[in-house]
Amino acid sequence: MASPSRTSEAPFGRMLTAMVTPFTADGAVDYDNARKLATYLVDEQRNDGLIVSGTTGESPTTSDAEKERLLRVVLEAVGDRATIVAGVGTNDTHHTIELARQAAKAGAHGLLVVTPYYNKPPQEGIYRHFAAVADVTPLPVMLYDIPGRAGVPIHTDTLIRLSQHERIVAVKDAKGDFFAGSMVMTATDLVFYSGDDALNLPWLSVGAAGFVSVVGHVVGAELARMIELHRAGEVAQATAVHRQLLPVIDGVMNRAGGAIMVKAALNLTGRPVGPMRPPLVEATQEQIAELRACLVAGGVKLVD
Repeated sequence: MASPSRTSEAPFGRMLTAMVTPFTADGAVDYDNARKLATYLVDEQRNDGLIVSGTTGESPTTSDAEKERLLRVVLEAVGDRATIVAGVGTNDTHHTIELARQAAKAGAHGLLVVTPYYNKPPQEGIYRHFAAVADVTPLPVMLYDIPGRAGVPIHTDTLIRLSQHERIVAVKDAKGDFFAGSMVMTATDLVFYSGDDALNLPWLSVGAAGFVSVVGHVVGAELARMIELHRAGEVAQATAVHRQLLPVIDGVMNRAGGAIMVKAALNLTGRPVGPMRPPLVEATQEQIAELRACLVAGGVKLVD
């Protein structure tokens, strides 16, 4: 069942978290814990959407079969009350197409497709990659523009060209170019989502629909409130929430990387999700101590 939160203004909902993938102590995907985590994120942290198998979900290290089962588990748990978006992006167009078809068959509500990374294709290659993936399923597509990881940005002209595809409807922006984003939003119907927690409020100010967050694992309810306040014209109050959450964003995003630190944050809040898969490693004790201080400063309740 599709999420009731979808609208043309926010086709994937407004408050989405890129969900971590829980693992057991021996490194297997912990599907029972994934079900519990998805339920917590939707019912208690007020997420109206979840990204499954995104970067924060350590997708480069999970198999296609694991991705499919994980997606089905999350859909079963919360798919009737949240938009479930499958991360299917790789640096291989044919493999991405296979993952898109797999996600559609499993019942995903949408697809997140990252710019092909490492091989640094030219803009024509980027265009053909995204268009080919959007062609093969009926699902709406969110492009993921993150040149810091992909090595190349999606240029403004390319985004405008891609907007002409009926199923390419949104952009998760981790490029941080507000002028370029504003140009695209002015010229097209593409809906923008902040893909960088440090820039969530600034993106709202130039017309973004919402967030695809990492810190939403622990402060999703506060981020949802910030969106509501901003949409209601209560900009000063939204700014106050933004400032309140800065220590949390600093602690999670500015040390060992989002996936590592948000798993550590979940441990500190009493929701352990297991280890990392190599080549990622667990946070050090020093990093955890710094993270603890940041979470407390941001008002996050920790377990003793």
